[in-house]
Amino acid sequence: MTTLRRHDLFVVAPEAWDRLLAGRSDLDGVPHVAAWAANGWPVIVRRRHPDEGDHLPAGLPLPPAAGKRRIGLAVPWADATPSPPVTLAAARPSAPPAWHLAVDAVLALAAEYGVVPQVFGGLLWQSLTGLAYLSTTSDLDLLWPATVTHSLLDGLAAIEAGAPMRLDGEVVLPDGAGVNWRELRDAPPSGSVLAKGLDRVALVPASLDR
Repeated sequence: MTTLRRHDLFVVAPEAWDRLLAGRSDLDGVPHVAAWAANGWPVIVRRRHPDEGDHLPAGLPLPPAAGKRRIGLAVPWADATPSPPVTLAAARPSAPPAWHLAVDAVLALAAEYGVVPQVFGGLLWQSLTGLAYLSTTSDLDLLWPATVTHSLLDGLAAIEAGAPMRLDGEVVLPDGAGVNWRELRDAPPSGSVLAKGLDRVALVPASLDR
């Protein structure tokens, strides 16, 4: 198995999904859940709980109209197939029109530095499902590769200053742990930042190019 990271996507076969839900009476009648796999929608990797054994720690968030509930699942590995990440460029058509100028600026910044940001959060789920996840107060959540530089993060902060939404998200380290991009940008050269991994949270050196 390759390195598993928070925010990785997996699809579950409909018949396996039905077996999974058979043991979850708490999800009976919850909007969208029964047909989730049949619709081809993926689940997302979340932090692992100690009692989940060797299952895939997965989750799915419901849209605000369905209560904005976050549902945790433990999926047998045999029933899970990796699904490709969704890039910001691919998700752009699903973003609110008011976001488009800022999204285009982020894409131009990323192209300048040769990196490809991916989405998670509301824009990810809105683009995958067609359901309404975003509101006027939503953030744009992005994942950036560990190769980003401090100057790229400065550019991201400058875009955020004029954007209609908050730019949130993480820089993903080689081991799959994620560091908040703003905390990484603002940390002193010899400082540390909090990294969130699949099984633990730890302080790591803030070692971006300065």
